[in-house]
Amino acid sequence: MAHSMIVEASRGGGDWSGPGVPRRRTWRKFRWSDVLWTLVYPQGGPRILPTMSGAILIALAFAVGSAAYNTANNILFITLSLLLACLILSGVLSHLNFRGVRWRVLLAPPFRVGRPAVATVELANTKKWLPSYGLWFELAAVPVPAAPAVDKSAAKEPRSPLGALMGRGPGDKRSVRAILDAVGKGRVAGRLFLRSKLPPGGEARLEWTFSPPKRGRHRFALEGVGSLFPFGFLRKHLSSGMRHELVVWPAPVEYRAWGEASSRPRPAGVHVSRAGQGDDLFALRPYRTGDSHRLVHWKASARSGELVVRQFSAESHDRFSLWVQTAAEVWTKPEQFELLLGLAATLAEDLFRAGKLGSVALNDEPPRAVARVPDLEAFLDRLAVAEPVPLAAPSPDPHQPAPTRRNLLTFAPDGPTGVAAYADGKRTAAT
Repeated sequence: MAHSMIVEASRGGGDWSGPGVPRRRTWRKFRWSDVLWTLVYPQGGPRILPTMSGAILIALAFAVGSAAYNTANNILFITLSLLLACLILSGVLSHLNFRGVRWRVLLAPPFRVGRPAVATVELANTKKWLPSYGLWFELAAVPVPAAPAVDKSAAKEPRSPLGALMGRGPGDKRSVRAILDAVGKGRVAGRLFLRSKLPPGGEARLEWTFSPPKRGRHRFALEGVGSLFPFGFLRKHLSSGMRHELVVWPAPVEYRAWGEASSRPRPAGVHVSRAGQGDDLFALRPYRTGDSHRLVHWKASARSGELVVRQFSAESHDRFSLWVQTAAEVWTKPEQFELLLGLAATLAEDLFRAGKLGSVALNDEPPRAVARVPDLEAFLDRLAVAEPVPLAAPSPDPHQPAPTRRNLLTFAPDGPTGVAAYADGKRTAAT
């Protein structure tokens, strides 16, 4: 299904981020205590760490410095100054390499399990004279764990600071290790490299293709930007707060259909809002080659100065109502439950394309009409975050026709691993 919306993952406000974004300066009184505290505990900003070659260079500088002071040899002092100059020059060029560079991340939904998705990083160099080299971007998509069921008896239990930090509420008996394992299980990470130089005033686009391994809500983030420019002695890394919440739909599945489920016709004289061969006037449109001359609306053609023809509404059939129940007592196997959501999402899309999807419902919620693409996408979003729930009322037997609703499409387990769809008690599709 086509989806044209582009999501801009940003730091809440502006689209761009990085040193090249103009910032509003706030003046405050200078105090030495703030400088000392910043040296002890730096607040954000870039991190500069030596690489293996940089560590060797620093160790060599210490050795040469010790020998120079002990021997008072001028050649050793010259060598020490050259080593320190390399470190200082590396830091200065690294700072100039990042200065004036800005970036943003563009995402193109929809996102499906197992389907490739593309994240685009746009770069712009606002410097007038200096290019930028050797940048890399660390991207990650991390699933957001679903909120666990809360024990009412422990509702008044206070949360520990660590439990609050990990998102663990009262009554949640999961360990911190279990929470970390659940988060890291579906994590997808990658690194994009700027292979060529970014000239002054130039722009570049980098694309990262990833496949979400599981459905649900994900947090897509640009975790950081780094570079080893110019000599590889220092690794400079800038943290980034760019993030966006994504919804990953269930994976599409292949299913076997026993013919197209025929819906029951409406009573005679009932029409729908689409063109056809009925009796009620639906709309007027310009004349096309091949149209019957009997359909020409002569009065409207005389007023508009061009030929227009009449379109009539079509006699239609009842559409299908898709009802998905996620009773935990019925869907006890996680693999079978995921297959249920995938089959429901695939059938909903296929019926919508065929113009036969009338309404959808999830568990006990009232049916919602599906007339436009956003209505279908809202239903797929709900399927993406659906979880097994306790059975509130006796579930109707899918093998029996529904007494009050026609063309009702329901789902039930089919053997130990499969899922079947039933329309008015008749087996319609199965995985």
